[in-house]
Amino acid sequence: MSNEGLAFIVFSVGMLTLMGIGMNMGLALVLTGAGMAWVLDFWDTQLLAQNLVAGVDSFPLLAVPFFILAGELMNSGGISQRIIAMAQAWVGHIRGGLGYVAIGASVLMASMSGSALADTAALATILLPMMRKQGYPMHTSAGLVASGGIIAPIIPPSLPFVIYGVTTNTSISSLFLAGIVPGIVMGVGLIVAWKWVLRSTDLSEGQPLPMKERLRATVKAFWALLMPIIIIGGMKTGLFTPTEAAVVAAFYALFVALFVHREMKLPEIQGVLVRAAKTTAIVMFLCAGAQVASYMITLADLPSTLTGWLGPLVDSPRLLMAVMMIVLVVVGTALDLTPTILIFAPVMLPIAVKAGIDPVYFGLMFVLNGAIGLITPPVGTVLNVVAGVGRMPLHQVIRGVNPFLITYTLILFLFVLFPQIVTAPVAWMR
Repeated sequence: MSNEGLAFIVFSVGMLTLMGIGMNMGLALVLTGAGMAWVLDFWDTQLLAQNLVAGVDSFPLLAVPFFILAGELMNSGGISQRIIAMAQAWVGHIRGGLGYVAIGASVLMASMSGSALADTAALATILLPMMRKQGYPMHTSAGLVASGGIIAPIIPPSLPFVIYGVTTNTSISSLFLAGIVPGIVMGVGLIVAWKWVLRSTDLSEGQPLPMKERLRATVKAFWALLMPIIIIGGMKTGLFTPTEAAVVAAFYALFVALFVHREMKLPEIQGVLVRAAKTTAIVMFLCAGAQVASYMITLADLPSTLTGWLGPLVDSPRLLMAVMMIVLVVVGTALDLTPTILIFAPVMLPIAVKAGIDPVYFGLMFVLNGAIGLITPPVGTVLNVVAGVGRMPLHQVIRGVNPFLITYTLILFLFVLFPQIVTAPVAWMR
């Protein structure tokens, strides 16, 4: 067997084994990369160290810690709570209204933080106790909250889009624009699915709030609603780059939390910074470890091997997209979104471009597929967050997420069949 074949075996078997024993994903990537270097007779500790540094030595990646910080400030400074309160004021009285509140709040919060885990944790903390108290079926309620949380990686500003753009050298601003319409479609899909789920429940309607109360809740959420307008508007007009937009978002959230809502005191900032730093360290170590593995994957010429397998489909772009989406669905059951991007995006994108597929469209589809993986068992990171916050067995959340998982899968293949749903709005907004 050739060294390249051995390298492929080391990578695939090594990753599966290390993941199976519960090793940190970043460390698993480093070790599999080092193992590939050994079998390729390319062992050099200095080269491994250089790749580790190169994985995080990127100006656009500075957006990651600032968007994470913005999400933490939103949750601690009362911004997330006001968004949920506004949604509840308008649609909370409808039959199953708290579900619609979860969907509306998911879309609005997604336009501010870009982090699926942060948004899901905030929604679950506030809404699940309310749903339990009002007699909602908890398994489907938890599934809905989890499904709403993964809209965050799609609607800008999106952390996965930043990582994908840096990894594949794709325009982050274009990826942000590409995510607006699909994110809204995901929200509409959840509304349809939730309405279908409600058929088998005996929930009753409530009394609508007076218009005065609704307007008061909307006014309280004004500063929160202004945040996505500033971020997206600033990038669209060229006032600042996506990286600068992350800084603006963090400082805006800090200003609102301290001086407008006044729900955060100066001593609390340390805790927020520590939580944001811990999350950032996890993401950045993943980026560093993936660079080691990615370098060795390129050295072993594994992309050419994959190209050879998928080469016959290059003349049929839609069929190629469908096959790659199926592959990523399978990958998403075992890998989290960030390592999926770091490992597979640089390998798959050249094949897609060779087939004439728009790289921005492919990036949107790649991240959307990976986001769906966040609610796909057995890994399902977002499912674990909801189960932990809601104090529910994981198998109940998995059962409850199924209707929404089916909805997202149908949306994914709708975009495969009709890519114009994604590409046409981007062309118009440009």
